[in-house]
Amino acid sequence: MAADTLAHGDPVAPLVLTLAALLAAAKVGGEIAIRLGQPAVLGELVAGIVLGNAGLAGVHLFDPLKADATLALFAGLGVLLLLFEVGLESTVAEMLNVGASAFLVAVLGVITPFALGWIVGAWLLPTSGPYVHAFLGATLCATSVGITARVFQDLGRSRTQEARIILGAAVIDDVLGLVILATVAGTILAASQGAAFSFAAIVWIAAKAAVFLAAALGIGVRLAPGIFGLGATLRTRGVLLTIGLTFCFLLSWLADRIGLAPIVGAFAAGLILEQVHYRDFVSRGERPLEDLIRPITDFLAPIFFILMGLRTDLRAFAEPGVLGLAAALIVVAIVGKQACALGVLTRGVNRLAIGVGMIPRGEVGLIFANTGMSLRLNGMPIVDSRTFSALVLMVVVTTLITPPALRWSLFRRSQPLRRGTRRSV
Repeated sequence: MAADTLAHGDPVAPLVLTLAALLAAAKVGGEIAIRLGQPAVLGELVAGIVLGNAGLAGVHLFDPLKADATLALFAGLGVLLLLFEVGLESTVAEMLNVGASAFLVAVLGVITPFALGWIVGAWLLPTSGPYVHAFLGATLCATSVGITARVFQDLGRSRTQEARIILGAAVIDDVLGLVILATVAGTILAASQGAAFSFAAIVWIAAKAAVFLAAALGIGVRLAPGIFGLGATLRTRGVLLTIGLTFCFLLSWLADRIGLAPIVGAFAAGLILEQVHYRDFVSRGERPLEDLIRPITDFLAPIFFILMGLRTDLRAFAEPGVLGLAAALIVVAIVGKQACALGVLTRGVNRLAIGVGMIPRGEVGLIFANTGMSLRLNGMPIVDSRTFSALVLMVVVTTLITPPALRWSLFRRSQPLRRGTRRSV
């Protein structure tokens, strides 16, 4: 057996070589993006696009990776941990105390893009059917508010009312977006099994998603202190990380079992776990759970983003209608989030900055689009390669335009200074 392995090589060797190449490309792309004032995730995505379309220059080395099952598995784990980490950055208390303005901003920022996305799908993809149209709307619901938060931080305005409203709305936006994604995906899954499209079925799946989140949060918050307290009595290395990952993977599995996307469970697991639950670990010198999860996410998440880039076929934009679809999605992605401004109840708040700050789709939009590629109806993916490429372009554009647009929207509302002084950004 050993001789055979030596003769033919370890089967793990090609995988680790692939991972080495992709991780290096992702980090180089991320570094370039950061130096250009853009989020690293955008550079990782673009690096994947470059590698995936190297065939246009006669280099087909990376083409087999687009459908590589093992790589897709790594990317899937990366998505789960990414959503888990997003959940860890929020708490149930924050979700319940976001304030009326933040809540309305989130609701309008989900409903309006969903409706506009559906309309664009029905207009430009009339033969695709309501499931595809609904999924386009669901993808436009996403918001990657981390990009906006970075701009506020760079400008020293993280404590402004605009920043607080946007960051508060982000928590509700994530929850509502995942509920809509779970509803649309569940409806498509039911249709693939022969169920008819009906309003009652949609309401049932939406209710199931809401009940799952509520039950997971309610039960999990009560069980977590006891589980972590018991774990703190153990002296085995890595107990805190193991308990955290167990929560993440168990709820992801439960979400899948009841017909929801596993990422819904991963996000719920992150919301459940708070720093107070593992303070005994921290008090004895261990790092917080967020710090333990981050290196794993830093390893797996870039694989997901670069894989999304690999699957983006630039040749699709030469096909009739693809650029038009991408342009329409970009327009409604921007316009749809401007409805958020109507939800601001506080006087004196820069409403334009609120709308602009909710524009970027970033990694969340890519996660939604990837889910669409994995869903099938009548043997065909809900999101085909042409639509996926259009969605990726929408994600790239909305991510690129937000930082300069947000700076402009904040600058235009700066208080005028006395004559003879200079205005600062």
